[in-house]
Formats: sequence, C-alpha cells, structure tokens
Amino acid sequence: MIRFFFRFLGLLLLAAAFILVIYDGTKSIAANHFYFTTVRTAWELVNAGSLAAVRPLISPYAGGVLWDPGMGALLSAPAWSVLGLLGILLMLLGRRKKPLIGYARS
Repeated sequence: MIRFFFRFLGLLLLAAAFILVIYDGTKSIAANHFYFTTVRTAWELVNAGSLAAVRPLISPYAGGVLWDPGMGALLSAPAWSVLGLLGILLMLLGRRKKPLIGYARS
C-alpha cells in the first residue's frame, strides 16, 4: 500500500514538474530571454505564510547553516528540477520488487 502511495505521489510530482517546464518554456519564448520559476516563487504562490513559518523551525539547527546556504540554494533552484528529482526519488522508492527466478527463496 505504501509503495502505491509513493508511486502515486511521485507521478503527481513528475506531472507538476512537466507543467512547470512547459510554463517556463513558453514564458521564456515570449520574453525572448531565459526564465524559470524558483521554488520560492512557487511556494509563495501556493501558500506564502508557510514559508515564513518554516524559517524559525529550521534556523536553530546547525548554527543557522541549514537555512542560509542550504535552504537558500534550494529556494533559488528551478521548481521543475526540484519537483522532478523528488518525483523520481519517490517513483524509485515505490517500485515493485523483482520476481525471484527459479527456486531461490530469500
């Protein structure tokens, strides 16, 4: 059941990444320069208040290193790449086990 959930969520994330690639591509063609939606922009479009609420939760750990360079780099990355990587990871975690060949039982 959990593998099905991982595959389903991974497929949704891959679909969202594909939609963002198409959106960024059409916007780049229209603007005549490279454009991509950052994770911060996408997060603020979905729920702006939660981004401000996450900072006090992450900042105290590792002397603030997790927020400033860590989350700063993640939030400035293209949203389609982050969603795509998470989707691929979840699809790999939810893949079915290979069937056993022969009489081997382990």
